[in-house]
Amino acid sequence: MNGRQPATGILATIPVIAVSLVFVHWFTFPVFAGWVAFYTQCTIPMQIIVGVTWGCREPEFAANQQQPMKGLLLTMITVIAGIIASVVLLAVPGGNITPPTPMLMHCTIVSVAITFWISIMWGGWPFRSLIRNTVASGITQLAASYLVTYVLFRVFFNYDFMKETPAYVASLDPHGLFNAWSALVYIVTALSIMFLMLHFELWPLKLWPALMKQPILGVIWTMIALIIAAGLFCIGTKVIQMDTVQFMVAVPIPFIFGTIVTLNMLEGTLFKDRKQPIKGLLSTISAVLIGTGLSWLYQSLAAIVTGRLHAGPPSYDFEIWLASALLAVTFPLLIISAVFFDFWPFKQQDS
Repeated sequence: MNGRQPATGILATIPVIAVSLVFVHWFTFPVFAGWVAFYTQCTIPMQIIVGVTWGCREPEFAANQQQPMKGLLLTMITVIAGIIASVVLLAVPGGNITPPTPMLMHCTIVSVAITFWISIMWGGWPFRSLIRNTVASGITQLAASYLVTYVLFRVFFNYDFMKETPAYVASLDPHGLFNAWSALVYIVTALSIMFLMLHFELWPLKLWPALMKQPILGVIWTMIALIIAAGLFCIGTKVIQMDTVQFMVAVPIPFIFGTIVTLNMLEGTLFKDRKQPIKGLLSTISAVLIGTGLSWLYQSLAAIVTGRLHAGPPSYDFEIWLASALLAVTFPLLIISAVFFDFWPFKQQDS
């Protein structure tokens, strides 16, 4: 089969979604929302390093292989890294308390966002320039991402609102500046703005070459993401008065998911002949429609896949299930398919 887009991306996306839903079906909700989602999220930061920082060109023993061996080896690297990360996270922010607590789950989600932040918005700065060995700089960058995550978690996350619930663990509460759900949803919303700017290929910043150099680009991109995210968060939760968690699963998460489909699975080919900013606008709209449509599909199948779940506070079971199914399971599988396996077997591989 040839590698023509968007047909290849569509053909690769459908089985990934099917496999994801079958995988989720294997587990009861407590196990899936706890151990399973925790571990799969632990693999994503290393996925980002392999796919973005290393561009799947490192390490050589894996990158020099033909498909499907290359994809298998790159996947195994993330699996092993996920095991190591899960042990460390469970011990430090998780206090070795099992099953995984909300504190641990939130910290793990933040680690994904921060790894994206450093790898894409900051282009791996300063690690790429300070450490010439690509593998070493990537691993150092990953470690720094976890360190930044832990600092942010300790400073900004507060779980006082959970004190009367069985899920509250006093020893794990950082007693930070903001309600933990608000802090988490704001970070996820800011991450969605990072993806929004990728649709526009950093237009209009790219009109000024001086702004495209690190760390200037990282600073400006970060400021834009934080400011727009603050506006969206306030509109959604204060003006429209949406529940914070329901805002997350209705706005930033479907958009992020739709972006992965449009930019990674379809390789940004839907509007390739258009110029910016029209291209970015159309691509953004397509990501919103695709992400919202797939989110609706998952919601409609939730009762069949896992069983009926309670929506809304205090437990947010349904919202946690939806977010985990989309971004903790399907998201990494999409990246494995498109980036690690380069769409094998749906795309003819170079010899």
